[in-house]
Amino acid sequence: MVRQLSALAFSLAALAPAALAQTHTPGSFEDGGDTLVSGMMLFLGNEKKVYIMDKTEGNAATVNGHPAWASVYDIDTRTATPMDMITNTFCSSGMHLPNGSYVTFGGNGAVGPGGNISDVTEPGGYTGLYSTVYSDWDGRAQIRLLNPCEDNLTSQGCQWYDNRTDVLMQKARWYSTAEPLADGTIAIIGGFVNGGYINRNTPNVDPTYEGGAAEPTTEFYPSRGAPQLMNFMVKTSGLNAYPHTFLMPDGKLFLQANYSSILWDPVTNEETDLPDMPGQIIRVYPASGATAMLPLTPANNYTPTVLFCGGSDMPEPYWGNYTSPNYNTWDYPASNKCHKITPEPIDGSAPQYTAVDDMPEGRTMGQFIHLPDMTMLVVNGGLNGTAGYAEGTPQTPLYGDMPFGMSLASGPVGTPAIYNPNTPAGKQWSNSGLQTSNIARLYHSSAILLPDASVMIAGSNPNVDVNLTTFFPTTYKAEIFYPPYFSAKTRPTPQNVPTNLTYGGNPFDVTIPASSYSGSANDAADNTSVVIIRPGWTTHAMNMGQRSMQLNNTYTVNSDGSITLHVAQPPPNPNLIQPGPVLLFVTMYGIPSNGTMAILGTGQIGAQPTAPASVLPPSVRLDSASGSAPSSGNSNGSSASTSDSSQSSGSSHTGAIIGGIVGAIAVVGILGAIFGTCVARRKRAAAQHPTSSYPMSATQGGAGSALGNRGVRNSDSSAFVPLQQDNLSTTWGNASNASLASPYQDEPRGGHSAEFDPYYQNAPRMSTNNRHGY
Repeated sequence: MVRQLSALAFSLAALAPAALAQTHTPGSFEDGGDTLVSGMMLFLGNEKKVYIMDKTEGNAATVNGHPAWASVYDIDTRTATPMDMITNTFCSSGMHLPNGSYVTFGGNGAVGPGGNISDVTEPGGYTGLYSTVYSDWDGRAQIRLLNPCEDNLTSQGCQWYDNRTDVLMQKARWYSTAEPLADGTIAIIGGFVNGGYINRNTPNVDPTYEGGAAEPTTEFYPSRGAPQLMNFMVKTSGLNAYPHTFLMPDGKLFLQANYSSILWDPVTNEETDLPDMPGQIIRVYPASGATAMLPLTPANNYTPTVLFCGGSDMPEPYWGNYTSPNYNTWDYPASNKCHKITPEPIDGSAPQYTAVDDMPEGRTMGQFIHLPDMTMLVVNGGLNGTAGYAEGTPQTPLYGDMPFGMSLASGPVGTPAIYNPNTPAGKQWSNSGLQTSNIARLYHSSAILLPDASVMIAGSNPNVDVNLTTFFPTTYKAEIFYPPYFSAKTRPTPQNVPTNLTYGGNPFDVTIPASSYSGSANDAADNTSVVIIRPGWTTHAMNMGQRSMQLNNTYTVNSDGSITLHVAQPPPNPNLIQPGPVLLFVTMYGIPSNGTMAILGTGQIGAQPTAPASVLPPSVRLDSASGSAPSSGNSNGSSASTSDSSQSSGSSHTGAIIGGIVGAIAVVGILGAIFGTCVARRKRAAAQHPTSSYPMSATQGGAGSALGNRGVRNSDSSAFVPLQQDNLSTTWGNASNASLASPYQDEPRGGHSAEFDPYYQNAPRMSTNNRHGY
């Protein structure tokens, strides 16, 4: 359907005298420039910047005398600037805060060249605290924050707050998942303490703690007390790294790992079992299936449904242990199956997994990206194998015999595909007209939606350190992918976009000028929708926190051809889309406007105010008889619709929308008076298509010093000042300035933490072999 809409919009736009010049080929990849560090982790900081993080490794780019492991990418110029990161962010998690800032949790121990755990020790014999070669510090318990800025690194507070001793989690976490709650608090779930390919020993005699290498607990940022054991992490032992996690309308979290699923109550720590994944297909790392929540719309009553595609159905013994898989995974085909589940059906029925259309090909490490036309793009990944890397397997013990270097996957899938949940079964997937990238995007590749509705793709490094000569080398080249809707030469240009969104309350108006479309104004109004999208914090083929929501709307067609959209605020339930930054798009005939970054909610951690669902006026169409005076009422025969007031807007005109849905538009500005996250609109510069000698097709197969007195503080430590306004003259970490006290503080946790010592002193030691398994 998206191609039909795009073709229709193109034919109409071709007649428009104000049509914009075509600058990008639909379905194509363009050269995105050099990211300086491999793009293992990405997030959109504002309308101008993407922030990139890498694991600690020997990148050629340097900062402050050591290799760079972070950079900020300018979307307009497609250039990157290195940023200082002193703790190892390898396989960390992250999330937005309600004010538009971002926080990153955990990582790996300090390493030197070749991924070797460093030799700096402390009492108790623990190694990996600090690397004298790379000058990196242990990152496993770290909490790092960033206030995104427009002008790279010159404003106060634009650098990472990455202080190795000041702000720590209560537990060490590597491969944990972060999911925001309705008040902006972040749940941090599971992870490794140390480990390798998967999080278990052989034999698996200690599924709870794996001899001290597993962390089967949850904690919160800001802290809600001591971490609690999650039985689900014990049940799914081994295959539970980066568990898939989604907040549900009632405040519970849907979790999926191994082939199990639950609903978890973060208040009571109670778990409710849900059905197993059909076929026991594994979708968490290292199977790394593409997973995302489907768009929330008035048509589905804003009911969350989660889609899982690809991954691996390898037999259980093949998964091996910390050291490596127990199989030559690159010879095992990835799954092409897709399943969806509605964890909390509104009709009260029992949740069930159901099969949907298969992907065009099998994929491991495929990644879903929400698009503003309410479709979902899948990019990256391989036809065979899994994520991770190793120096050998039991079947191929010698590294020199490994056919793809350290990569445990083969057959890069360079052709994206688009899933449309609004089309009939059998027609939901398409890759027609989409180009094939010639850059392998395997382990440690990432993707994220940009404000102009294109998609940035970066990274790939299935190697223990930088390796530029192996079969699948370390990759610094970014690409920008342009979905089919870039066929349109005219895009909507919404005006009077608001700067704040609330949960319920008064609707707002947005104007679409007549130059945004051709043909009938009434038809254009009928085919206009509004979507808010949170791109998420992306790593390892998943976007933590990614969601899209269509807002309800009606319209008035004005005599000058402009269209006034009357737009409902998001439903008065913060569980549906948590507070923080979103991109707002207006789409017309499936063609999106540029997105505007906005803040949903108060911009602060805490209970978000709600108001009754927005009540919209009836739609008003242009009177075709007079050609000038508008006539009131639903003249096209459509009727008003009312959904559950607890989840959606009140009475609204739905119109004759292609796909059966009318959207709504809403934009929220960043609350600068609270934390001053920088937001700016921008236009993208054209760039050339990348060149590479790597052949690929969609069907290709593949033959300092120790911490000393470790006074561990919770994330709400009074010694921590997370964010400041851009116009403040103070700098990061000035805890003595009482006016800058963090609103995210409870009771400080100071002094020497006895419960934390075992993390450093008793953690299992990595061997030379299993350090190469992650």
